[in-house]
Amino acid sequence: MTAAPPPAAPPSPFKGLSRGFDAAVARGIGHVTRRTLGPHQSAVVRIGFAATMLLFLLREWPNRDTLYGPGSPWGLDLATRFVDSNQAFTVLLWSHSTVWFECVYHTTLLACVALLLGWRTRFSSIVFMVGVLSLQNRSVFMGDGGDNVIHLMAMYLTLTRCGRVWSLDARREARRQDGDGDDPVGVTLWVASGVGLLLSLTSGKLDSWIWAAFLCGMWAVHAVWWLLRRYAPGEPRVVADIIANLVHNAAIAVIMCEVCLIYAAAGWYKIQGSRWQDGTAVYYPMHLDYFTPWPWLSDLLSQNGWIILVMSYMTVFVQVGFVFALLNRRAKNILLFVMVGEHIGIAVLMGLPFFSLAMIAMDSVFLPTAFLLWGGSRVRAVAERLRLLPRPAPAGVPAPRDGAVQAPVPGPRPAVPDRASERW
Repeated sequence: MTAAPPPAAPPSPFKGLSRGFDAAVARGIGHVTRRTLGPHQSAVVRIGFAATMLLFLLREWPNRDTLYGPGSPWGLDLATRFVDSNQAFTVLLWSHSTVWFECVYHTTLLACVALLLGWRTRFSSIVFMVGVLSLQNRSVFMGDGGDNVIHLMAMYLTLTRCGRVWSLDARREARRQDGDGDDPVGVTLWVASGVGLLLSLTSGKLDSWIWAAFLCGMWAVHAVWWLLRRYAPGEPRVVADIIANLVHNAAIAVIMCEVCLIYAAAGWYKIQGSRWQDGTAVYYPMHLDYFTPWPWLSDLLSQNGWIILVMSYMTVFVQVGFVFALLNRRAKNILLFVMVGEHIGIAVLMGLPFFSLAMIAMDSVFLPTAFLLWGGSRVRAVAERLRLLPRPAPAGVPAPRDGAVQAPVPGPRPAVPDRASERW
């Protein structure tokens, strides 16, 4: 007689957990590699920092030579010694002529406009970074705190795909899907930047091997990207797109961590101060001439001790609690609203508008997508009403290309015209 087979072992409870974990990991990897996360948030960050730097350069345009040019009190010899000591990057020290300074300053202005509009963001973001670093490292004592944020974000933006939405690049990409595969402007910019990079290397001006490797690497990456897009639209293009998504998502994660680090460090350092502990810290900057653009408003607020106490404690609470509020979406959105109000108050009460704009642009990386879409639709509606943007074509009718004339679409005519809408 044959022995009875042993009973089957009961199914392991860990097998289901293992399969669920593997599926979650696979979904997470696909989520990170196949998608550009936060395209609207990165677009708002791009627009915010480009607008902040543009407004600052325009406001200081009459004083540009005193701040960053050859006429600055921080002389070229002091700036050269400072840059040599910390290996900072600036192209303003490549030449001591006024013409070179004017070219760098106004090129940075143009880069701000291009980045704001989203025109050739891969190129304009690098020019924006070079201009920001060159101006700020030329005279390091001209900032108010917001320059440090712009300094960091200018480098991070070069690694993001911040022109996917709300940009001229996105508009051009949509039109290219109709069959326009050539890009003479992009090739021209790539060749011109390559010539400038080669001249800076051969002349010995770009003597930092770190920055030389970074700029040459970005130039080569953009060349490879164009070649893959033009001649290898299959699997190599998919792999390149996956790598670009990974780099973008990693840069967005770094920006978020940077925001958390800034607020956490500022909040915990404030807790250690005795003036923040007794709730009187906000009182003192309101009585400094440098930080009181509206003395009557500062005096009105500082006369009430409860207002000073609430403002001091609320500042510490928001900065310390922001990192923990990220665990809850509703709490995060509430604190974001409070922080934006706090920065607006700093801009008005202390006369630091560009610092506040930089911080608000940095905080916008945490804004919910639904809110950004709602705001974008409202802005587009206003732009269409002011005829700054063309109205979208009706359903089933293709939008006209540039230079083409769209035939009128037949439809029922309203019996009574809406005069109110015509006036507005």
